[in-house]
Amino acid sequence: MLAAYLRARCLSQADDRGATAVEYSLLAALIAGLCIIAVTAFGTQIASVFDTLTSKIKIT
Repeated sequence: MLAAYLRARCLSQADDRGATAVEYSLLAALIAGLCIIAVTAFGTQIASVFDTLTSKIKIT
């Protein structure tokens, strides 16, 4: 019974690696999607803030 448990435990670890890779790739895709949405939503506002700052910080 112990041998069957250890065999099942060792085989399940191989399966966990694939599941972990899929979970990490889904998480990375979700973060990338959120970044794209944030840049799309706030891109023009952030650009205007940087334009204002660069015009006020002009180095001559």
